[in-house]
Amino acid sequence: MAVWTRTYLRRACAADVVAALVSSTLALQVRFHGHITHEYEVLSLAFPLLWVIILLLSGSYDVRYIGTGSDEFRKVLNAGVSLTAGLAILSYAVNSELSRAYLVITLPGVTLLSLVLRFLNRKRLHHKRAVGLCMSSVVAVGHQDAVAELITELRRDTYHGLKVVATCLAESSGERDDVAGVPVFGGVDDVALAVERSGADTVAVLPCKEIDAVRLRRLAWDLEKTGTDLCVAPSLMDVAGPRTTIRPTAGLTLLHVDHPQLSGARQVVKGVFDRTVALIALLLLSPLLLTVALAVRLSDHGPALFVQTRVGKNGKVFRLYKYRTMVVDAEARLAELRVSNEHDGVLFKMRRDPRITMLGARLRKYSVDELPQLINVIRGEMSLVGPRPALPDETARYADHVRRRLVVKPGLTGMWQVNGRSDLSWEESVRLDLRYVENWSFALDLQILWKTIAVILRGSGAY
Repeated sequence: MAVWTRTYLRRACAADVVAALVSSTLALQVRFHGHITHEYEVLSLAFPLLWVIILLLSGSYDVRYIGTGSDEFRKVLNAGVSLTAGLAILSYAVNSELSRAYLVITLPGVTLLSLVLRFLNRKRLHHKRAVGLCMSSVVAVGHQDAVAELITELRRDTYHGLKVVATCLAESSGERDDVAGVPVFGGVDDVALAVERSGADTVAVLPCKEIDAVRLRRLAWDLEKTGTDLCVAPSLMDVAGPRTTIRPTAGLTLLHVDHPQLSGARQVVKGVFDRTVALIALLLLSPLLLTVALAVRLSDHGPALFVQTRVGKNGKVFRLYKYRTMVVDAEARLAELRVSNEHDGVLFKMRRDPRITMLGARLRKYSVDELPQLINVIRGEMSLVGPRPALPDETARYADHVRRRLVVKPGLTGMWQVNGRSDLSWEESVRLDLRYVENWSFALDLQILWKTIAVILRGSGAY
């Protein structure tokens, strides 16, 4: 285990102890007003140890969940629920008269405080990773294009904590010395040697027909001797863990893939949540919305709102609302600017689009121009989270697999908006949108909404 990993886990454990002490002390003061009995003093002193043990049993100190994904937070929540249920059953079984007020303050309090402290601990780790610290060294194995894509993604999203330091190509590398600036150490039979020479602690095997079950098993045996971690990407890409289960059948290990949740009760809950939050946001932000509308109107005496036809769920068109950030005749000038398109796909993007007004540039930087789409959310044409709402001429040029984006409502924000915004290539944007469609969950929506706040405050990638 790396030094930084042990440090992170020690910090997490210390944070959990602090959370337990603070919550139990607060409960004592609120419930007993200074008249504390000896048994509750003992209980409060023992509570941090009990909380750490429950977290340990729930797997919240597992190194696999460090720094990325929501699994670490989910484990803490599960520990809080388990401890609450366990104490309730124990109290009933032994006929204990534990103070309900004490438990009501302590258990939710320790769970919430642990989540907050762990979040701060994780953000500290992310800041370190952004400057190249606390990283795991990776040997990437696979075809050249797939390896190059992995290198690019890990360089962009440093919070994953993975840095490719060596590659082994499935195809013949010929005279090639590197892939995206990372040295090539030979083919798939040279992985163990690449690990030794590069000092890597992880091997990532990407899908390729050259690596069959026998060769992968031998590689695992070789890496076992050095304690090197082995990660294998399945051939079915962009399908998250909740949709997959392992089923041993007739001596084979089968990966069962559930269908994505695109209808049913969960989608009803999503719709109710979307409209409720959009309505509350619209009411709370109404002074800001009116002020921005007036500012746009006075800037050049043009209309405050820009209304455009977009394509929604299942190809149904709707009228999308946003603040006007361009000159009045922007649509008429689009044809002459297409030769200056800086995007590599069906989208049109320019970092310095001459049609954007001075006020419009500021509105775009912080995505204020998108706020009128709360009306589209309330009307049921859009969701708070989903793929980008596309123009009809864009969807007409979609490849068959890209049309998968249209099976859900377009969103006010989405996967690609919190992973680079307009700085992403067309292929990366599509891949992220399809990943959202295939792995949608209510928890994922909440995670994207949370990340959207940070992205907007930074104002990067918007133009």
